[in-house]
Amino acid sequence: MQAIVLTAFGAPLSQQEIDRPTAAAGQVLVRVHASGVNPLDTKIAAGKADHARAVLPAILGIDMAGVVDSVGAGVVGFARGDRVYGMTGGVGGVQGSLAEYAAVDARLLAHMPDGLSMREAAALPLIFITAWEGLVDRAGLSAGKTVLVHGGAGGVGHMAVQLSVALGATVYATGSAGQRAAIEAMGATFIDYQSTSVDDYVRQHTGGEGFDVVYDTVGGAVLDASFKAARRYHGHVVSCLGWGTHALAPLSFRAATYSGVFTLMPLLTGAGRDNHGHIMRAASALIAAGKLKVNLDPTRYGLSADSVGAAHKAFLEGTARGKVVVEVAGA
Repeated sequence: MQAIVLTAFGAPLSQQEIDRPTAAAGQVLVRVHASGVNPLDTKIAAGKADHARAVLPAILGIDMAGVVDSVGAGVVGFARGDRVYGMTGGVGGVQGSLAEYAAVDARLLAHMPDGLSMREAAALPLIFITAWEGLVDRAGLSAGKTVLVHGGAGGVGHMAVQLSVALGATVYATGSAGQRAAIEAMGATFIDYQSTSVDDYVRQHTGGEGFDVVYDTVGGAVLDASFKAARRYHGHVVSCLGWGTHALAPLSFRAATYSGVFTLMPLLTGAGRDNHGHIMRAASALIAAGKLKVNLDPTRYGLSADSVGAAHKAFLEGTARGKVVVEVAGA
């Protein structure tokens, strides 16, 4: 089969012909149709993601959508011809989706809902799982709560906004002035982070009490701002980029709590893979109900070293307008 291979950190990707994998016990062999591009892919390629534990030579591609080709021993619920998607590899020595076939742990997969394209499906898993783990698994979000999503028009952000709305929360989201329409179209109240201070929007929207749940998808100073925006006594801050050094005093003075999200854990350790499959089934249900939609970049990329390199470059240079996807089938 054809695959895009990273042979050295910081080096150009190469296209190679390698052996097609087979489905071991507990796995399904998937004919990959599309591979989602995430910021982590570019960091791994540059050698700036030690936490991803990449093993060279590596086939990148964390998110995948495709069709089941064969089923390994012990697998139930999947059959040849099923359309499936999930967050399935590309880290920790697990083969990623930038290849024509991938042998995938069946626990990580879900069936794609009718009407969802392969490109849309491949764009969803990591960002939706990250949103779900923060809002549902960590914060226990329920109807009637107030949620503030920092970076509401971003990858994880636009999933977090839509999920919060679907769960019955009252949702607010920060963004730039040019993102206002997109944020409001998802059902959130827009907050211009460039012209409104934390104290101002906490006072305006919560009477100074703070938000029940604050989801930081940006990191750095935005996480510090999140600590100041949490509701007194019962507020909870979640971050998927809480990797810096931060003062917890503002959070402590509000008697609020904090959780970090590390979505790679199941792929790196093997623990919790069933939960990722459960989360993807929840995504399918929301999509089928018309409550979840992914924002796709319109540019089409194929399975060649140059095309995948161009996809990574579009992200790094900020020219992409939505999630970037590489189309694999037929390449």
